Amino acid sequence: MQFDIITIFPNIFSSYFSESIIKRALKKKLIKIKVHNLRDFSNDKRKTVDDRPYGGGPGMILMLEPIVKAIKKIVKKNCKRKIVVLSAKGKLFDQKMAKQFSKLNQLIFISGHYEGIDERVVKNIADMEVSIGNYVLTGGEVPAMAIVDAVARLIPGVISKESLKEESFSKEDDIEYPQYTRPAIFDISKIKDFPKKTNTKYWKVPNVLLSGNHREIGEWRQSKR
Repeated sequence: MQFDIITIFPNIFSSYFSESIIKRALKKKLIKIKVHNLRDFSNDKRKTVDDRPYGGGPGMILMLEPIVKAIKKIVKKNCKRKIVVLSAKGKLFDQKMAKQFSKLNQLIFISGHYEGIDERVVKNIADMEVSIGNYVLTGGEVPAMAIVDAVARLIPGVISKESLKEESFSKEDDIEYPQYTRPAIFDISKIKDFPKKTNTKYWKVPNVLLSGNHREIGEWRQSKR
């Protein structure tokens, strides 16, 4: 699967995509990620991609023409794809949408910035507007990274099938059970002035997880979902 991200801040992505699961998926060629600088599609020497809004108002708006040129170059023909504008007023992104996106061959993100994007992009180019939450961010770069991460891990081979089965939201309304690891007992009193939520001296792993009884462990985990 190929992810294409149109942005005016291409350097933001290099660090995140060069670490952990995304890095391994890229190395295995299970996914491709291409970041496109919108300024490369401008019409003037100053690389202008924004202008004042018609009708007045604060801030600047990303212009239509550079986005049209970028999409024309990026879009793959004869494949399953979606063009997504990342916007605070878009449809809320969730695990169901991530699964739908993971079936595509190409996913193109248009990252908004400043006061927004010329609405003609939304009406005539994009397949949908998507938001990652009911709050306002500086631009669409962080949402693009979040969605790439959520979708990429659903691509076969990126992570194990067993891990996917146990994750939160792998089924409708299914939340992952609590997890613990060593040590079995931790004496928090040894850490002076630690901002504890409770007065408990010893933080313990539930006894059932130490029992070795897989049936009881399974029942306990199911009860905690």
